[in-house]
Amino acid sequence: MTYRVVQWTTGNVGTKSVHAITTNPNLELVGCYAWSKDKVGVDVGTLCGIAPVGVTATDDVDALLALRPDCVVYNPMFADVDELVRILAAGVNVVTTSEFITGTGFGAGRDRIVEACRRGDSTIFGSGINPGFIQLFAVVTAGISDRVDRISIVESFDTTIYNSPATEIPMGFGYPIDHPDLAAITEKGSRIFREAVQLVADAVGARLDDIRCEPRYAQTTEDLALPGDWTIKAGCVAGIDVRWTGHVGGREIVEIRGVWTKGQTLDPVWSTDFGYTITVEGRPTIRSTLSFEPPPDFAGETLDDYIMLGLTITAMPAITAIPAVVAAPPGIATYTDLPLLLPRGVLNA
Repeated sequence: MTYRVVQWTTGNVGTKSVHAITTNPNLELVGCYAWSKDKVGVDVGTLCGIAPVGVTATDDVDALLALRPDCVVYNPMFADVDELVRILAAGVNVVTTSEFITGTGFGAGRDRIVEACRRGDSTIFGSGINPGFIQLFAVVTAGISDRVDRISIVESFDTTIYNSPATEIPMGFGYPIDHPDLAAITEKGSRIFREAVQLVADAVGARLDDIRCEPRYAQTTEDLALPGDWTIKAGCVAGIDVRWTGHVGGREIVEIRGVWTKGQTLDPVWSTDFGYTITVEGRPTIRSTLSFEPPPDFAGETLDDYIMLGLTITAMPAITAIPAVVAAPPGIATYTDLPLLLPRGVLNA
């Protein structure tokens, strides 16, 4: 069948979602929500740097819901509970790349989302931390060991060229290195890692006693001028290493860690790899490294072209999940609830 899709916002990840939706024969883009007033009435293809697609962006939520889409692809960085409740209560399923896996970070907002799913007979799926499938990759890898002692996921990048201060400042970038609330800021900004730890633990049948957040920081020794007219002053945070860990009986069994740096002026100096490392300690211990590179026909002319290529792996897990989410029972679905997600409609035949 063809799934009718509404795209929610056309930022960095949303742009990649539009590219994927409009080239997939199993998906039909029927509408698009515009957060910015200047995007209202503009063809979605024009907003996303491709040929016009015959769908114009709107901020009229009622009009979008009246289209009766099968699914909304929800790509804001930070989820709005009121928006999600409105969509789900209207009977529209949601797949999202925002900070949502189990919804526990929303507190009472999670109960509202569950109730909206019940009223609308709808389902919400959050693909999780970037890239959205990395925790699923770890779980699948653990399935080839006959004993698992610990699972570790490490994301490591130099994010200097990444133009998104709105998503990095909430993590702690740019704050004075001695800011008294720095650890609390990072814990709040990276709370989706907590949900990811819980997901991995649930997948291996572990009941966690404790989940901890342990950040550490590096400062820049020089002012850093960054994309987005953003400057990190000397003495302020330009490197974040945050570990979220799950514990059973005093023993660490799950680690999800992000190491992000900016430039070559850090104090202390950190040696940063590039990519994702998944380690399943057990019998046997299995270590996998995930990296990505352009295809032979890629014609990148700017740094933004390469950034957008990388964002594909953020957008696609949610889109790949659409058929399974539409078919799922109402409520919050995670990777542990859905069947194998099949990449339909993407083969370059």
